[in-house]
This record gives sequence, structure tokens and C-alpha cells, in this order.
Amino acid sequence: MAVDLDDLLLKTSRTFALAIPLLPEPTRRAVGVAYLLFRIADTFEDATDWPRSQRIEALGEFTKLVQLPRDAREAQVGPLVRKWLATPPVTHEGYLQLLRDTAGVLRELDSMAPGVREILIRHTVRTSDGMAAVVARADEQGNLRLASVRDLKDYCYLVAGIVGELLTEVFLHDAPSLASQKQALTGRMVAFGEGLQLVNILKDAGDDARDGRVYLPASTPKSDIFDLARADLDAANEYVKALQAGGAPKGFMAFTGISLALAYKALDTLEEQGAGAKVSRLEVARLLGVLQGELAAGRPLDVRARVQA
Repeated sequence: MAVDLDDLLLKTSRTFALAIPLLPEPTRRAVGVAYLLFRIADTFEDATDWPRSQRIEALGEFTKLVQLPRDAREAQVGPLVRKWLATPPVTHEGYLQLLRDTAGVLRELDSMAPGVREILIRHTVRTSDGMAAVVARADEQGNLRLASVRDLKDYCYLVAGIVGELLTEVFLHDAPSLASQKQALTGRMVAFGEGLQLVNILKDAGDDARDGRVYLPASTPKSDIFDLARADLDAANEYVKALQAGGAPKGFMAFTGISLALAYKALDTLEEQGAGAKVSRLEVARLLGVLQGELAAGRPLDVRARVQA
């Protein structure tokens, strides 16, 4: 049975459910499947009700499953999903629905062009293996404390920098004109992912700490993390400009632009109001309208300037 990718995105994400539909096909479907694969791995990493060993085991099973040939995978996915759901790893109904639909997401993966399929599998495996290493660093109750900015950057790379690499490879595959901007894009793709992740960490610091996960190093002033996040977002702003300079489809700039605009706005809001503050839905709609208007008019896109205007 075919899986409804848009429905799963709506049930498992806020920002990406808004941004991914802005992409043209076939990039939209590839990025949607990539997000869902990464979200499955995230669900196991976040399964604090499971013992550490069970989380590591599930991540290993998922890594092997993604790499199997289709016929072998079809025989194994059902029993694995039933095993994972026997004691649900989380209470979030959207994430549980995604786990139930694992087979459908993997069938979507198998239907893609070979080059894109290989990109998604390779980076999903890297992320899942990296998450297993992060879980292994925590204690048996899942408590984790990052001790330094280096630890924080390494964590952000595993959960978001790799996403930047995956997206850039897919963009270059689907839009050959971007070859002229390859160096500009690859030089900024990790910072783009890191910046978005740092904003999420700053936003969720209170909830994460209550769950025993402290990503902000105690020895580092929070202002330094804000500065790092803002520098990353400025690099991401140059990434979006490079997409436009390379003649990318407008949907590529809309997708990256709205994600970046929301991150800039969230960072400003967090500095003003503190952890937990969120960008209003009205402001989200305004920013999206501004970006789409700029793109429709064919003007050079500067996301930072548009957010600050």
C-alpha cells in the first residue's frame, strides 16, 4: 500500500511540512523521504523510555534495514516494526504512525532514481550510526551532557550537518546548472545544518534538560552559542544566494529561504524572550509571503535583510 508522504510530514514536523512542499518534483519527494528516514532514526535516539541498549539496538537494526536489497528488506521490515512497537519508544502519535509506515517509506526510497537513492541511503546510515554513538555516550537513563563547544559542534554535525550535505548532493543532482556554484554550496552546507540545529537546541534547552539531555556546555556563555548560531545562519544566507546565482529552481530558494528566515527570527525571539519562545504562525505566514514575493519578482534574495526589514 502506498504511503502518504505529505500526511506523515504534517504529523511529524512543523517547519519541514511547510518547507518541503515548496520544492519542485522530483526533489520534493526525495527530500520528503529523506526527512522521514532521519525522523525514524531520531525517534530511536529520543526514546528515553527505552533502555540505552534497546535504543542502540534499534538504530543498528534500522541501519541494516535501509541498506538491504528490496526483496530481503520486505521480509524483515514487518517483524522489526512489530518489535519496535511492542513497547512504543515514544508517546508522540505522529512518530508512532511513521514507524508503522516504515515499509511504505522504504518503498518510496526504492522507487527513486539510483543516484538519489544512493545519496539518501548513504547519509541515513551515517546519521543513524552517529546517533547510536551519541546514545552510547549517555548513561543508562539516557542522561547526556556535552562538555565543550567541540562536543556541541560534533553533535550538530551528526544530526544536522549531514542533512546539509545530503540536501546539497540532491540539489546538485537534480539541477545540473548548480555545478558552477558547487564550491560555494559545499563550503557552507554544514554550517547551514549546524545553524538550524543550534537554534533548535537553544529553543528546547529547558525541555531537553528535564529529559536529562544538556547540549549547551556549562563552561560556555550562552551568548557565545548565540554568536556561533548567527555566524552559521549568515553562512547559510550565502548558501541561498549561491543557489540563486547558479540558476536553481525557485523552489530550492523558497525551501532553504523559509527555513533560514524562521531560524533567524527564532534566534532573535530567543534572545529577547528566552528559551521556549516561538515564532508566531502569523509571522511565519508573513515571512513566507515576503520570500515568495521576492522570488516572483526575480530580485536578488537576501534572507537576512528581509527578516530584519
